[in-house]
Amino acid sequence: MQATIFTVTVLILALIGYYMGRSRAVSSVGGNIRELHSLPRHYGYYVGMWCGLPALLICVVWFIFEPEIINSMVLGSVSSVTAETSSAMLARILSDVKFIAANGTDVSRATPELIVAAQRYIELKQFGTTALAVSILSFAIIGLVIGTRTIGQKLQARDQVEKVIRYVLLASSIVAILTTIGIVSSLLFEAIRFFGKIPFTDFLFGTEWSPQIAMRKDQVASEGSFGAVPIFAGTMLISFIAMCVAVPVGLLSAIYMSEYATPKVRGFGKPVLEILAGIPTVVYGFFAALVVAPTVRNIGEGWGLEVASESALAAGLVMGVMIIPFVSSLSDDVIRAVPQSLRDGSYALGGTKSETVINVVLPAALPGIVGGVMLAISRAIGETMIVVMAAGLSANLTANPLNAVTTATVQMVTLLVGDQEFDSPKTLAAFALGLVLFCVTLCLNVIALRVVAKYREKYD
Repeated sequence: MQATIFTVTVLILALIGYYMGRSRAVSSVGGNIRELHSLPRHYGYYVGMWCGLPALLICVVWFIFEPEIINSMVLGSVSSVTAETSSAMLARILSDVKFIAANGTDVSRATPELIVAAQRYIELKQFGTTALAVSILSFAIIGLVIGTRTIGQKLQARDQVEKVIRYVLLASSIVAILTTIGIVSSLLFEAIRFFGKIPFTDFLFGTEWSPQIAMRKDQVASEGSFGAVPIFAGTMLISFIAMCVAVPVGLLSAIYMSEYATPKVRGFGKPVLEILAGIPTVVYGFFAALVVAPTVRNIGEGWGLEVASESALAAGLVMGVMIIPFVSSLSDDVIRAVPQSLRDGSYALGGTKSETVINVVLPAALPGIVGGVMLAISRAIGETMIVVMAAGLSANLTANPLNAVTTATVQMVTLLVGDQEFDSPKTLAAFALGLVLFCVTLCLNVIALRVVAKYREKYD
């Protein structure tokens, strides 16, 4: 709420600066805007940026570092906190202090020391809010004065605005890249901790997955096995089944919608098909568990086959249905982007519609189709809810789609749910699974880029 108020305040100040800059530019040439270097709105943008960007930057920096600064100052006022205090205990003390600050001293966990710390916390928050408000107003006023004073007939406001926009776009790109690097680094750091406890070869080539280990020395539990081969075999099996459903159906429906359907049929059929993309995955999970899995089991048993109650086939079939709209929509857009002149050339040479689609349209659209399929594979690999409800949690190393299997994402969720020590191999195994999954999807993207580069054709 506080961030919203300050952000809205900065935007209002920038808007005021915009109108002041615009009016000053017009008045500086006596109303004859032809004598200005840029349009009046560019002068408004120029002053608005001077007024809003520094204040907005102050807001962002403050809200990033404010919690850490206040927390360290509050903990410094608690006498029981020492350098040897664990991070879990520090988090608990901070939680108690914030709870007392929010609910008053009439709570069961309030001690004199924590009450003093809570009062210190409230004082620091109030001081920070006041200081931030004063800083925002000061920087906005200073920016407004500097911006309006520099406005003149020869000021190249348009070029200055374009330069600022270029820097903003560059900063956004850098933030996106650094965020990705940070996520991968955190994943890699925790995975290295796991491999310090479990050998890398045992994890990558082991065939037994049983991560249950004793949390305490007096607790009876298994030693834990972290062979990830059954996990990734199950992931690949379900993804393969899903792709066998999604790719043919999605691609053929895209060809029909783009090349054969009348505008009336397309206007009705395409939105209906894309409605599937808006259905929550938990609904697909219910459908898989209550309808598809029993049906698969009944059909299999009717043929004398042994079918598990939760099978890879049921999960893969429903996952494929879920992915059909992705493949269909992306392929449809790519096929429709093929220049009509190519189709006309094929027809002029005597080609039929189907021959034109097979020999001209699909090869031209192949890079985009491959990209859509790779996106669908990534979606299948990352899906969790359907697998939990329809394929089970059993880490079986099997290629039989009628057996119960599990996937990497499902195991990552189960490993991180519940009361677990964060530095135990069981918890850290989730990061190792995530790292391998990241490498797999990265390889798929590289393959997709190479395929696209090989078959890409340019049309003038």
